Amino acid sequence: MESKATAKFIRVSPRKTRIVAQNVVGKPVEDAMNILLFTPQKGAEMIRKVMRSALANAEQVAGVNVDALIVKQVLVNEGPTWKRFMPRAQGRATHIRKRTSHITVILAEN
Repeated sequence: MESKATAKFIRVSPRKTRIVAQNVVGKPVEDAMNILLFTPQKGAEMIRKVMRSALANAEQVAGVNVDALIVKQVLVNEGPTWKRFMPRAQGRATHIRKRTSHITVILAEN
């Protein structure tokens, strides 16, 4: 049995979030939540919220042992990019790209 949760358009860079996601794949849910709790990056808090949602989805299914769930997969895909400009010297402007992410967490039974 698999449980899945998705958060879209999260205002955090996908490249930085993937680094955090690699730390929890394959671990039991309780261990993964503790790792994410003490990871200082912004992406860790976002992944933790999605993981809590996937855990709540798993609790709704009858006959699932929530304590035996492991983190099967954490997908961090690129969302739309907000494009902004910053004024610079001599009348120029610089592009600023504010990236967003789509985060999906899949939990599975051991």
